[in-house]
Amino acid sequence: MCLCPHFCICSYLQPISLLFIPPSNSTTTVTDQEMPLHHFIFSFLTLAFCATSSVAAAAASKEQTLNTQDAEFFNPKLPPRTLSSSKRFEGSSNLVDLRYHMGPVLSSSPINIYLIWYGRWSLSQKLLIKDFITSISPSATPSPSPSVSEWWKTVSLYTDQTGANVSRALVVAKEHSDTRYSHGYHLTRLSVQQVIATAVKVAPFPVDHRNGIYLILTSHDVTVQDFCRAVCGFHYFTFPSMVGYTMPYAWIGNSGKQCPEVCAYPFAVPGYMGGGGPGALLPPNGDVGLDGMISVIAHELAELTTNPLVNAWYAGEDPTAPTEIGDLCEGLYGTGGGGGYIGQVIRDRKGRTYNMNGNKGRKFLVQWIWSPALKACAGPNALD
Repeated sequence: MCLCPHFCICSYLQPISLLFIPPSNSTTTVTDQEMPLHHFIFSFLTLAFCATSSVAAAAASKEQTLNTQDAEFFNPKLPPRTLSSSKRFEGSSNLVDLRYHMGPVLSSSPINIYLIWYGRWSLSQKLLIKDFITSISPSATPSPSPSVSEWWKTVSLYTDQTGANVSRALVVAKEHSDTRYSHGYHLTRLSVQQVIATAVKVAPFPVDHRNGIYLILTSHDVTVQDFCRAVCGFHYFTFPSMVGYTMPYAWIGNSGKQCPEVCAYPFAVPGYMGGGGPGALLPPNGDVGLDGMISVIAHELAELTTNPLVNAWYAGEDPTAPTEIGDLCEGLYGTGGGGGYIGQVIRDRKGRTYNMNGNKGRKFLVQWIWSPALKACAGPNALD
């Protein structure tokens, strides 16, 4: 297969350069009649080879659709007019080297979520986020398909070295509200851990390093190091020098008034996309910041449970900058997604966009995650 089109063009236009040409300083003139037999045979075979290569290359070019005269050009932010018969190509690649590095996953059941509300949060905002978290676990009255619980099934496919799967049950074990902004209106990655240390002492939260997740959520008026510039959320583990123990935690911020076009896409669209692609979609719960935040929370929970100490499931060789199961599918929400297009999702009668159902009739738009079974991004709203 030709990797460089310029090389292919040169090989077609210059086959004659392979013919025998006598040295320029030679005093002997070689005519066609006087050409030695072995030179003649070499030239004949070379021409035959070039002709065969040209035919094969032309056929290959036809298969690769290099003839742009018959091609249709469409905005890559929009869905293609037709999809292939097999739609399972969203993010799929044999080149993704997602590996297990022998560390633990959160397999104990249930996984306890310790919520820290940093800043001012309304009751309705808290209920929305907690309804999403409780939608993850299977229930006696399951939500209609496609559901958040079905989405988490993919996360539960990941195992540790003993074969134990990530737990399918998550519960909100305890909550703490820090309405006094005890560590200020701006947090660094280290002061986020200090927020956890305060909650452990004041709440008091138990030290639950085996099956606990400490989830810090900052309100719209709190700035955090690298927020909106490089991250919308992150997860790591606490340092004993900061908190006293090593415990997995995640932070997610409300981007509603800071950078919704960055962290709440596609409910807000960057200015540079104004001339093409889909406009901002209506959030399923009417809150751009919170609805965008839900998908980031899902992203971090999926990665935190499969890579809590940054030594379990990830791609790449650098554990300080791992590519995890949420990173591989960032921006994909439905079948056919990729290239800036979120994929095929659902729109209700009021025009609100979602792809999963949750408890209490809630609807959410949640990104897909990498499936170890399919070796592709997967979600419960897939069309195949």
